[in-house]
Amino acid sequence: MAAGGGTKAIIAAFFANLGIAIAKFIAFGFTRSSSMLAEAIHSVADTGNQGLLMLGGRLARREADDRFQFGFGRERYFWSFIVALVLFSIGSLFAIYEGIEKIRHPHEIESPIWAFLVLGIAIVLEAFSFRVAVRESRPLKGQATWWNFVRHARIPELPVVLLEDLGAMIGLIFAFASVTIAVVFDAPVWDGIGTLAIGLLLGVIAVVLAIEMRSLLLGESATPANLEKIRAAIVSSPGVVNIIHLRTQHLGPEELLVGAKVAFDPDLDVKGIAAAINEVERRVREQVPMARPMYVEPDVFAESVDQV
Repeated sequence: MAAGGGTKAIIAAFFANLGIAIAKFIAFGFTRSSSMLAEAIHSVADTGNQGLLMLGGRLARREADDRFQFGFGRERYFWSFIVALVLFSIGSLFAIYEGIEKIRHPHEIESPIWAFLVLGIAIVLEAFSFRVAVRESRPLKGQATWWNFVRHARIPELPVVLLEDLGAMIGLIFAFASVTIAVVFDAPVWDGIGTLAIGLLLGVIAVVLAIEMRSLLLGESATPANLEKIRAAIVSSPGVVNIIHLRTQHLGPEELLVGAKVAFDPDLDVKGIAAAINEVERRVREQVPMARPMYVEPDVFAESVDQV
């Protein structure tokens, strides 16, 4: 997986969630808490999700072939979309169902000390995983807000891990609070309320991720910053008169398809046009290395002609 894919964050999240899932199932065995069970299922889903992200990164590295001539970069988008579906179907729907059942049929939490112990350990491990994801994301985020980074990043893995870890942290707080209220006030119905809250939280995160991954699968253009760099590189090239139109689309997180119709100096001959096109491509890739493949079509600019 490319460095930009946040490999360290994915691996940290995988092992953190695996250890947390085991601990939560042990705690559920002692406490019979539905919040603890919902959190255990949530951690199992998260562990599987990290495995799917790593699978997507591995599949995306395959060489292009005759059937998929632009390569397999979008594998990373596809498997990130599957992660959103898993988070919703396994994490959210199960927790919502379990929460409603425990609200309708509450029962006392047994051995609550196990719940508090495991939740404390889980919070520490999730905090470590979240810290790694934040550190990996900062260079790519730049000056953007975290919300804008999640909404507009062309790399799918880091937004997925960030939202999963954030959801896990908030879910653990819900579970801790609901178990505390249930034990202190002898009100086991709060265990079900906490479980339902966890399910709704996971549902919101899953929907946000699904919307973002759908956008990437459809094929988003270059970021505004990269579009500006591409335009500047083209218009500064010798022999270029004007950009008639420019189209870009991400074939993968680190691969950008660029198509441009460019008006060149009409006095250039065929050999001169070919040299000018080669210079345009060189300058664009110098500014935006991921701009490959790239197709430049020479044309004559005319206001009366459809330039689309």
